Amino acid sequence: MSSNRVALRGSRIGLPRGARVAGPADPEQAMRITLMLRRRAPLPVPSPGHYLSREEFARRHGAGPEDVESVRRFAARHNLQVVDVHPGRRSMTLLGRVADVAQAFEANLQTATIDSHYFRLRTGELTIPADLEGIIGGVFGLDTRPQARAHFRTRPAIRARAAGDTSYNPPAVAALYRFPSAGNGAGQTIGIIELGGGYNDSDLTAFFSALNLPVPSVTSVSVDGGSNQPSGDPNSADGEVGLDIEVAGAIAPGASIVVYFAGNTSQGFLDAITTAIHDQAHNVNVISISWGGPEPTWTQQAMQSYDQAFQDAQALGVTICVAAGDNGSSDGETDGNAYVDFPASSPNVLACGGTRLAGSNGTIQSETVWNDGADGGATGGGVSETFPLPSYQTSAGVPVSVNASRFAGRGVPDVAGDADPATGYEITVDGQSIVVGGTSAVAPLWAALVALLNQQLGKPVGFLNPQIYAPAAQSGFRDITSGNNGAYSAASGWDACTGWGSPIGTALLAFLQK
Repeated sequence: MSSNRVALRGSRIGLPRGARVAGPADPEQAMRITLMLRRRAPLPVPSPGHYLSREEFARRHGAGPEDVESVRRFAARHNLQVVDVHPGRRSMTLLGRVADVAQAFEANLQTATIDSHYFRLRTGELTIPADLEGIIGGVFGLDTRPQARAHFRTRPAIRARAAGDTSYNPPAVAALYRFPSAGNGAGQTIGIIELGGGYNDSDLTAFFSALNLPVPSVTSVSVDGGSNQPSGDPNSADGEVGLDIEVAGAIAPGASIVVYFAGNTSQGFLDAITTAIHDQAHNVNVISISWGGPEPTWTQQAMQSYDQAFQDAQALGVTICVAAGDNGSSDGETDGNAYVDFPASSPNVLACGGTRLAGSNGTIQSETVWNDGADGGATGGGVSETFPLPSYQTSAGVPVSVNASRFAGRGVPDVAGDADPATGYEITVDGQSIVVGGTSAVAPLWAALVALLNQQLGKPVGFLNPQIYAPAAQSGFRDITSGNNGAYSAASGWDACTGWGSPIGTALLAFLQK
């Protein structure tokens, strides 16, 4: 590293598990990268009901013109073209050759494979000019490894039915959870983040017609070249896309749905999130995210940049609902430690865990932690090793991590809902009627509830966490006290499997109306 350069904080990254290095990256290949810049001024202290417009946010808290100009000069020195500037999102998109990008950031770029999937690989850390330290907070797009996985589980058709196994259409789940029935989400817009797959209009028509519901307004937005591309296989990412749209749309049929498609990379995921949050054309009120990965698989710069985007959402009154993961307290890692899933572990989102739900005749008979064992999946949950305990959780009884670190971190999840594929959701994907579960279903379930709450309240609920951690809010939840997700067990009050529990929608509305 030369004397006038500094390491980009949090940029260090290693070889992903199962990857095989194939050789150096093609120096002539064109690549697009995203730079995240600092805010021109700190965000205001969040206050329920007091939100900024997107235009006002960009003017007050977006990237400053001086910072943008500094990055332009840096780009020009390295033969990189600035192709997009988004002050509100605080992002700049640069285009250039692999060789020039590698030189600009002193990056080690190679190609690699995982299960025959080729991608560009970056290892080590990045550097930037010393005069840009503090201005550039993150650099994305150099590495195109798969970043996240979809948190849905399809119930196998040949599975032997166990006692209590059943399935529900989404409105039936909403009825069991006593969602407000006076509205339909009209006037609200639900954003959905997808990192692959797609949907067919014919599936939506068939699904909603069978429920005697109108097909909601569904719009696709392309981010970084991503698009609505159904594969024809309901077990692919198509299952995730269909689940998200159909759960949200069936419970809040009056809401508009906007699906943001991007590639499954750290850059694509981030750009989709910031696009949705700051989208002035569609004015999203609530966002559902059903993708994620264990905290150790993320760089610190990525987690910081995503978390800052979620802080932006707070200032705008946008609620972010995120699936907590489907692989129990290990989150699918094999080193014997417990991990939580990111971005659910961000303290600035509503993390959604999973239950097994048994109900009949509109009444819940029993509800326990979703845990079908090693092969069947279990709700994610636990204690972050990255984010410290947020102030709103100080009285919730969040334990320290079970790992050797004993870190006092952010507890996951905040809330829960039906996720067990054995008591899953009946949906239509790629011409097939299937039953699907996973915490992927809980994020759009809660997003739809937020849309209904927004409509009934006449204003956005925004960042719910500080409100639902108030003692009086517990009347709005069904406490789940039975089951475990591996290292953590359900208990009275908050727990690291189901948070406060599943919603009692009308009671939650009554609390928020006070």
